[in-house]
Amino acid sequence: MELKFYNTLSRTLEEFKPVAAGEAKMYTCGPTVYNFAHIGNFRAYTFEDILRRTLEYFGYKVTQVMNLTDVDDKTIRDSKAAGLPLNEFTQKYKNAFFDDIKTLNIEPAEVYPPATCHIPEMISMIGKLMEKGYAYKASDGCVYFSIAKFEKYGQLARIDRDNQRDGVRISNDEYAKDAVGDFALWKAWDADDGDVAWDSPWGKGRPGWHIECSAMSMKYLGDNFDIHTGGVDNMFPHHEDEIAQSEAVTGKKWVNYWLHCEHLMVNNTKMSKSLGNFFTLRDLLDKGWSGREIRWVLIGAHYRKKLNFTFDALKIARETLGKFEEFFKRLRSVKNAGDGSAVVEALESAKNGFASAMADDLNISMALASLFDLMRNINRIADENKLDTAGAEMVLDAFRNFDRIIGCFEVDNVKAEEAIPAEVTALAEARAAARKEKNWAESDRLRDEIARLGYTIKDAPGNVWQLQKN
Repeated sequence: MELKFYNTLSRTLEEFKPVAAGEAKMYTCGPTVYNFAHIGNFRAYTFEDILRRTLEYFGYKVTQVMNLTDVDDKTIRDSKAAGLPLNEFTQKYKNAFFDDIKTLNIEPAEVYPPATCHIPEMISMIGKLMEKGYAYKASDGCVYFSIAKFEKYGQLARIDRDNQRDGVRISNDEYAKDAVGDFALWKAWDADDGDVAWDSPWGKGRPGWHIECSAMSMKYLGDNFDIHTGGVDNMFPHHEDEIAQSEAVTGKKWVNYWLHCEHLMVNNTKMSKSLGNFFTLRDLLDKGWSGREIRWVLIGAHYRKKLNFTFDALKIARETLGKFEEFFKRLRSVKNAGDGSAVVEALESAKNGFASAMADDLNISMALASLFDLMRNINRIADENKLDTAGAEMVLDAFRNFDRIIGCFEVDNVKAEEAIPAEVTALAEARAAARKEKNWAESDRLRDEIARLGYTIKDAPGNVWQLQKN
């Protein structure tokens, strides 16, 4: 079965043809480790996990590289504010990231290169760009990439070069989408950087954000590889700049397929701390939701569509996964002898539907529909007393296989995470609303009701709370 992906570079659906037969090399934009990752970040990471798992499902040997941005404007700013050395500050958030992806059952990449461990590769790449005339050292001591020298600049984001602003140099890592200009490859040291600096042919300083990904991806995946992913917000300037500097160095195409996932919304609104709808994974775990419930919601919409994250969706995820658990228990309880012939047609239909959907640009909605259809069909067969032990095991084995991609089922009844009952979580949310309105009497009543159900609620600044079983 042919795998097809929507390539952002061509804006078309293309058959996947890897550089090396049977192998898939992919680079995925990882976290900037200055804080805990939020659920918007994990929308991208779970999409990339589904992509990886799908490639493996179809027999590809995957080599995935995900960077850890541990030196940039944000990490330097916040490490200074915390009064900690950069490495010590970022290590906390690196560890948290790895804990979080384990909670969400995200398969680990083969390589997680930290930027601070690859400065020589970045300096070498900048040197080549200088030699080829694509880069220059400016009067401020920084080294910039000249986008005017790279004719194909704008090919990914479809930038109108005729309307670009001339003579603009961008020294910070991010800039507005209408301010296209030469971007920093090497940033000259200044007092704001503190003790974060490396020696280079252009003076003491540090790399720009964009050069980090190019240097690290090319070290581990080569000058031309298969897939680069990220969120749509990274398309410009980050990915556009990556293409320019990478292809300027090698003189050939850098990445063959670009896949971008859309934004995550919360209650149909952009996530924002000021709106009170900003959540890290840890916030949701503290509210009693399990990793697989959160994962189910995050993977539930096609990656190129906006995902609306709500607590109602989490409740539905809990109910849905509970139904699958009951279904698996029913299958394991079957005692009738037989050859499994009663389930063959339903199984084949589900397997073909699932594979076809995932091969079609990761059409997760259609893939899940095949699984729901299979559960209904097998329950009907069981209701008619036609299900035997052989058939039941065939169905369980099929779900084990589906879960190679979905990553949410506990087919073999492995001990599940102990989830806090939805009733208790709902009371805690109601109490948070009462506290926000300064209705202390109602807040106390709800706290006592939560205690009656066997849980203690602990409060933290910002109307944040955590439930613990007594």
